[in-house]
Amino acid sequence: MINVMNNYSIGIEDFDAIGGLKEGSNIMLIGPPMSGKEIILNHLMNSYTANNETAVIIVTTHEPATQIIERLKEIIPAPSFSNIGIVDCISKTVGDADVDIGNIEIVSSPADLTAIGVKISQFFEDLFFKKNIRKLQLHFNSLSTILLYSKVQTVFRFLHVLTGRIKAAKGLGIYVVDSRMHDEKTYNTLKQLCDGIIEIKSENDTNFIRIIGISPKPTQWFEYEIDGANMIMKKSMKIECKKGINIK
Repeated sequence: MINVMNNYSIGIEDFDAIGGLKEGSNIMLIGPPMSGKEIILNHLMNSYTANNETAVIIVTTHEPATQIIERLKEIIPAPSFSNIGIVDCISKTVGDADVDIGNIEIVSSPADLTAIGVKISQFFEDLFFKKNIRKLQLHFNSLSTILLYSKVQTVFRFLHVLTGRIKAAKGLGIYVVDSRMHDEKTYNTLKQLCDGIIEIKSENDTNFIRIIGISPKPTQWFEYEIDGANMIMKKSMKIECKKGINIK
């Protein structure tokens, strides 16, 4: 159970018991490839699916919006789906830009930060102001892809504006980063914009997750598995340590 009424659910009971994510927070979700980061991102939409009072803007830079919609149909009630807006930065680059769906906006490529910002603002205007939805999430499913096209300082300035809007609107921003693609300077630059980190690591084909920033100390590591579109939490790493796992 979330202790603070206005906080956002993480969708993971062990972390929500601490209090969830504070409104106005910007969170980096960082982990290696094939660790289920997109599934974890979907868990952060749990409050949205539960009460239909949260809107979500998704910026996709590595898979077409139509694929995201098909996956989300498995977890989102049909009446709620109109409260999602998707900024598709990849369909034009793969020749799949003929999309006739009102909640999808196409931009030319992940390099066009100006167009991405404009589309986000349009969705923000529609969902936050016109529809008067007071709880809003902004998801970037791969900042790493954007960083392949633009210098880190350019991305920093772009995100500085967006993270400021999230704070002002008491929303929630989640920015996914691949933990094996960038140097330490890049990670440290991006972390300056964030209030917390959802960190994933893999050891011996096993995935672990923890959160830094929602409590005075980082949470312990929890083991999880990905089963289709679902995330299954296992024992904490503190317990598993008895079996010889080394905590770094």
